[in-house]
Amino acid sequence: MPSTTARRLPKTPSPDAGPDVRRVRQRLLKWYDAHHRRLPWRAEPGVAPKPYRVLVSEAMLQQTQVATVVPYFGRFMDALPTVRDLAGADEQAVLRLWQGLGYYRRARSLHAAAKVIVCDHGGVIPDNVADLLKLPGVGRYSAGAIASIAYGTRAPILDGNVARVLARLTLIEQPIDAPDTRKTLWRLAEELVPASRPGDFNQALMELGALICTKANPTCDACPLSGQCQARVVDRVASVPVPAKRKAPTLVHHHVIVMERAGRFLFEQRPATGLWANMWQLPTAEDLPAKANTSELSAWAADRSGLVLSDTQHVVAFTHQTTHRTIRFNVWHGLVTSGRLRRGAGRWRRLDQLNDLPLANPQRKAVAVLIKEDPQQHG
Repeated sequence: MPSTTARRLPKTPSPDAGPDVRRVRQRLLKWYDAHHRRLPWRAEPGVAPKPYRVLVSEAMLQQTQVATVVPYFGRFMDALPTVRDLAGADEQAVLRLWQGLGYYRRARSLHAAAKVIVCDHGGVIPDNVADLLKLPGVGRYSAGAIASIAYGTRAPILDGNVARVLARLTLIEQPIDAPDTRKTLWRLAEELVPASRPGDFNQALMELGALICTKANPTCDACPLSGQCQARVVDRVASVPVPAKRKAPTLVHHHVIVMERAGRFLFEQRPATGLWANMWQLPTAEDLPAKANTSELSAWAADRSGLVLSDTQHVVAFTHQTTHRTIRFNVWHGLVTSGRLRRGAGRWRRLDQLNDLPLANPQRKAVAVLIKEDPQQHG
């Protein structure tokens, strides 16, 4: 005989029902105390955070995973241990320390912010959101993170991890980058952050998103907020948050023209604005056709440098992805047979003499290919 017991369906959360703020704070901080990662920029319990370390780490962590940042942070701190050291450093030295970490505008902005801190704040990093927002490269998220973590200022944060946690917690099913959704998430973040231990709470939200409430395959059973998570109640964790629609990256073609003379190679500095600003590179044509021939490449090189190439040959092709572009790099190699290098057109270097020239990742890859082709260049 069929059972007459009705199956209990999940209760649909009320759209007006917000989280229990006190319980969220208590459970999240308790979880954080027991499970947070020990990171080089994170102060140990009972030890006051160092604002400069927080400033640098927040710049490095933008759009970059923690595991990638750790070694860079250590080298950066060894070389530039104070904000005054950073302010007084040469930009090329700062870019060199950042080399390989990507998004180099962050490094230039951090350098500029250090100068403002020294000149306008006596070398003391501001402790409030309003003043932090006036620093180059510091947005609303960074200002809240620095103020709360470094100084215990009650300020909200909202990065990708936090947005995902809050969207699932309150079952927000609109695109997460929509302006109205962002306003709702910021409002919720501000409501949740406590006056006591705001820095730990904000770090706990980020840590939860990074370790438990992950984009794919979240471990809900280990989540301290699972009992309040409205997305879990209605079994929609996998579909929340709703990603924003993004334009497909634009495909562009760059031709790296390796110009060699007597075992040395020409390197040029990029413009002060735009992609990879002020970094160095092997001469790179960004305005030639995708299928440029060797005559076009040699003409471009001569116009750029005043040097004449011969025996230009294709070496390798690879793709580099940026936020908005898919860049197809074609690397060519030619021997300089005549001509005189124009003033300011670049510097000659052996491939094992590049320690003072910051190179973006695609250029480092091109150099690595050249070294592989000629191991003597790595002597």
